Amino acid sequence: MDVVNLNEAPPFTTKDGSEIRELLAHRNSCIQKQSLAEARLPIGASTTAHYHPKTEEIYYITHGEGRMQIGDEFREVKVGDAVAIPPGQVHQITNTGTETLRLLCCCAPAYEHDDTVLVES
Repeated sequence: MDVVNLNEAPPFTTKDGSEIRELLAHRNSCIQKQSLAEARLPIGASTTAHYHPKTEEIYYITHGEGRMQIGDEFREVKVGDAVAIPPGQVHQITNTGTETLRLLCCCAPAYEHDDTVLVES
């Protein structure tokens, strides 16, 4: 049985600039086809606009609020919101709140730096 506690997961910075703590993935568990991580963005910060050619993602907001962009569509997001991000769609999230924005990121297949393509503004 693989159990990883968020408080014991080491943080690292992803290619898009967010700080994540990988909870479950092939790097630390028996999970092979997806990954689960928590991402954190400070007040006023944004991820770099990017897309994943292979990976679909789900963002689930657990703390704070922000502005989500997928393609040309913008949406305000808050605690309890789940966001579907299809493969190939340029996306970016900005912390518009008054506390650190925290969200769970589910990726299938699992997150890899090599499957992240940054988009210039």
